[in-house]
Amino acid sequence: MSNYKNLPAPTPEGGLNRYLQEIRKFPLLEPEEEYMLAKRWVEEQDADSAHKMVTSHLRLAAKIAMGYRGYGLPQAEVISEANVGLMQAVKKFDPEKGFRLATYAMWWIRASIQEYVLRSWSMVKLGTTSAQKKLFFNLRKAKARIGALEDGDLRPENVQRIATDLGVTEDEVISMNRRLSGGDASLNAQVGTEGEGTMEWQDWLEDETANQAADYEAKDELDARRELLVEAMHVLNDREKDILTQRRLAEKAVTLEDLSGQYDVSRERIRQIEVRAFEKLQKRMRELAASRGMLAAH
Repeated sequence: MSNYKNLPAPTPEGGLNRYLQEIRKFPLLEPEEEYMLAKRWVEEQDADSAHKMVTSHLRLAAKIAMGYRGYGLPQAEVISEANVGLMQAVKKFDPEKGFRLATYAMWWIRASIQEYVLRSWSMVKLGTTSAQKKLFFNLRKAKARIGALEDGDLRPENVQRIATDLGVTEDEVISMNRRLSGGDASLNAQVGTEGEGTMEWQDWLEDETANQAADYEAKDELDARRELLVEAMHVLNDREKDILTQRRLAEKAVTLEDLSGQYDVSRERIRQIEVRAFEKLQKRMRELAASRGMLAAH
């Protein structure tokens, strides 16, 4: 993917407007063109195809990045992080799933930006669990929903309700509320230039273009399913595990022909083993999911 070195990059010196004008020069892709480019990337690792998919979505990455202006970080760096997420999305995009790259890329872009925010904002030297991240991005929204807009510490009943809603401890709610409204961050500092009117940093915190709670919940579910998969794999014997891994879990699936050569059996026999292993794996994952009160694993 060496072509990525040729991407336009936002810099403080170059100016944001110049960068936004530059990326508008890249054409958007029609569905059929996007599909063919993605196929060439998946099957041939064609760097030019990947480059075209990335550049055609730089506007999307910039638009999402602009929603995070309120965190007081250099906008050029936020956009660069968005582009990193976009490149990861292109790398992992599967055109056979039936949806457009933009739909898939949005999660990767937001996740990349959010990790950068949490890494970089000196205020957020707290834990890194999904629940704490969700609390950071959603506390103000939760307070507004229950009408807890007063300054200072929250009332005990409001602390309890928010902690329950967001799946964190009451102490974490109290601590985060003090950080977001207290003196260790200038969230109440006014921003804006004369003639524009002023607003506070905290008024910019909520990103209307991204549902951070849903993103982290989706990532939590993905992590949980990966754990289920690892545990469920123990139901397979070594040959089943190897064949299923090479056929369905590897980044690039190994062909039936290659596996038949490895195991000195027919391609049809490899296919039968793969299907049987997959059915055993699905059954075990459903059993584990049910025992833990999760939705049935697909």
